[in-house]
Amino acid sequence: MTILEVKDLHKSFGEVHAVQGISFTVKKGEIFTIIGPNGAGKTTTLEMIEGLVPPDQGEIIVDELNWKDHAEQIKMKIGVQPQSSAMFDLLSPEENLNLFASFYDKSRSTEEILEMVSLTEHRNKHVKKLSGGQRQRLAIGLAMISDPEIIFLDEPTTGLDPQARRNIWDIVLKLKELGKTTILTTHYMEEAEQLSDRVCVVDQGKVVTLDSPAALIDKLTEEREIRLSFLDGEEAAMEGEQFASNLNTVTKTERDGAAVKLWTIKPEDTLYDLFGFTKEKAYQVEQVSIHEMSLEDVFIAYTGKEWRD
Repeated sequence: MTILEVKDLHKSFGEVHAVQGISFTVKKGEIFTIIGPNGAGKTTTLEMIEGLVPPDQGEIIVDELNWKDHAEQIKMKIGVQPQSSAMFDLLSPEENLNLFASFYDKSRSTEEILEMVSLTEHRNKHVKKLSGGQRQRLAIGLAMISDPEIIFLDEPTTGLDPQARRNIWDIVLKLKELGKTTILTTHYMEEAEQLSDRVCVVDQGKVVTLDSPAALIDKLTEEREIRLSFLDGEEAAMEGEQFASNLNTVTKTERDGAAVKLWTIKPEDTLYDLFGFTKEKAYQVEQVSIHEMSLEDVFIAYTGKEWRD
């Protein structure tokens, strides 16, 4: 079931065409991630969907409602992760949650939210004394307090250490278990790959590709890269490269000293043949690995830009 439909959105700021015809749908209960280089139009797109910025052209339908006719109803259906500046530093997490809950006709219990974002033990601390990860968890809790159908999380793990980042991942997955729809932006490829049901890659104000992480990777190439290094040195590597280049399953080879890289459409068959070769020649392989394509490879392929955290 579709819960969000974005149709042909356009937005310009003077001479800058930030969004140029973005369209997509989001299914109820999925984690939908938008990624793209800086200046791609991600933030402007989110702000239009959230009702913060009016589009120059296009339509946004939230659970069969539109912003023009049903703004107040939509506000009750969405939750937006506030920036840290929107929190009250001299109030506790519990007091912040109670305050935000008072803005809505209905809300989840503060106790439930504190437990969900693992802040029960810190409920009475001043927000200014919380760690970065704890503040981010509180920000997500504030987005959840109204029990919304759709939750928007804009780069919720930026600047956090790996453990704090994983804690945020756990919360996002809990939201999915609750049947909530999460729209996420992130600067971390691993995060997008691990969490997302679908990923939307945006560049220069347009959607350049959209699918599940696995499907995007599979579309990129059928080849896999195999790397071998030989204990017997460069001569063994030269023979290994020559042998591999004659295999029907191998499309390309490269050698660097005693190491060989090759690209194959059937990695299992290629490895079987290679190990038969090394056994026959009594060559010792120091290391062998298969390099799988990742979402970062997809990003670079579609945008032509290297991803940087």
